Amino acid sequence: MTNMLTHTVMLFGGIGTAELLVIGVVLLLIFGSRLPEVMRSMGRSVTEFKKGLHETEDDLKDMRTGLESTPKKPDES
Repeated sequence: MTNMLTHTVMLFGGIGTAELLVIGVVLLLIFGSRLPEVMRSMGRSVTEFKKGLHETEDDLKDMRTGLESTPKKPDES
């Protein structure tokens, strides 16, 4: 499988800078009107993810400090 993929890439010679620029321009022409909306949505998603991550870290820190400050019960012997 990998061997076939390697031969296919070698056949086409790989993708260079000029090809990437052409692909980028074509994508910009196709999705240009929706691009700001998509980027805004992605930014909001990343912000919400980071917010959730920080809340989880704070909850874990609170749990950890709560466990450390809890007095230990003496063993009943």
